[in-house]
Amino acid sequence: MTAKLPAPVAAVARIFDENPWPAGGVQDPGLPAIAVAVSGGGDSLALLLAAQDAFPGRIHAVTVDHGLRAESADEAAYVAQLCARLGIAHQILRWQGPDPKGNLMDQARRARLDLIGAWARGAGIGHVLLGHTADDNAETFLMNLARKAGLDGLCGMRRDWHEGGIHWHRPFLALSRDELRADLRRRSVDWIDDPSNDNPRFTRVKARRTMAALAPLGITAEGITATLSYLDAAQRALMRTCADVARGMTGEAGALRMPHAAFCALDPEIQRRLIGAAIQWMSGADFPPRGAQVQALLSRLAAAQEAQLGGVRFLHRQGQLYILREARGVMGPMAFDTPEGQIWDHRWRISGPARPGAEIRALGAAGYRQCPDARRFGLREALVVTPAIWQGDQVLAAPLAGLHGPADGSGDRPYQADVSQGLAEFILSH
Repeated sequence: MTAKLPAPVAAVARIFDENPWPAGGVQDPGLPAIAVAVSGGGDSLALLLAAQDAFPGRIHAVTVDHGLRAESADEAAYVAQLCARLGIAHQILRWQGPDPKGNLMDQARRARLDLIGAWARGAGIGHVLLGHTADDNAETFLMNLARKAGLDGLCGMRRDWHEGGIHWHRPFLALSRDELRADLRRRSVDWIDDPSNDNPRFTRVKARRTMAALAPLGITAEGITATLSYLDAAQRALMRTCADVARGMTGEAGALRMPHAAFCALDPEIQRRLIGAAIQWMSGADFPPRGAQVQALLSRLAAAQEAQLGGVRFLHRQGQLYILREARGVMGPMAFDTPEGQIWDHRWRISGPARPGAEIRALGAAGYRQCPDARRFGLREALVVTPAIWQGDQVLAAPLAGLHGPADGSGDRPYQADVSQGLAEFILSH
């Protein structure tokens, strides 16, 4: 009879239940590595050890030295020493520091994800595990409650999501800090306590103390976790409905199109979610626009008026609503130096033969004039913000405007521009 796995190991092992390993199991040498973000605190160390037990030989550890405290370098070194003893590959990434005008904690969170994501992509690692717990989830719920958040803010942290080519996972959202520390004690492994976790200047610390004050009322992290599971189920149902609507939209020259009457007939909540998701999908923003901005936009759309929000443009033509990238929000030029596929303007994957001095940039009005059949492929307003391969002032290719190149008879394969992820898939993965 197989022995029951410790709770942390079982939680990590379950992350692939919905995305199972290919035939051959975890010992298959062809399977990808998994990264674990490790700070040296109890939660992330428990995650590292559980992941090593669940997927032996697959684990890479990564630590971000944020440099915000004098001890951070020593903490990163401690993780490196532990990984060396365990035979786990380890990488230290260093943050160059915050913008003094911004929110320090939010900047540090964003920097950690950006640094880890870039490192993982470069190392060919597709999965990254984060050590957030049920306590973190409950504290986040209280913080968002104070901000008067809607369902999206109150349904808890995401268990997993796709961003920047990485599948991020939080396998410990149903486990408490106490459970994880008990597991570390069982293993005789020490952890580092970050003094900022006791600094009342930070909102999360205030939420942590509030949790302790609410305990006599029976409001605990465990109880909030149960409530979050119901809210999460409701939110996922809404997102599935929204994704179904997105699948019914027509893609045209990089824009989305649907009958204006059909959009107006949607439930207002689905309208709001669809528009917010489309703006994030096209612009690459971390979050949708604020509720009041979206509501004002929806009022204009109901009246069939043109509008812009978050780098996205909304047009009405012959009874159709078009959603397209706004020209002034489009990404600037990018050197075309990876023929097998580069991501430009957040969602376009460009592939084709490399040429010296070639770059990816928006087609624009000048490029549109170089595409003799462009008008057959959709709205001019939509085409001018689609990707083109340029060499100086010449358009080598504009795939969405019907110019696939190369035109010199070299026999090279044509250029392609495809969305890296459709709107419906974006909705379901975010």
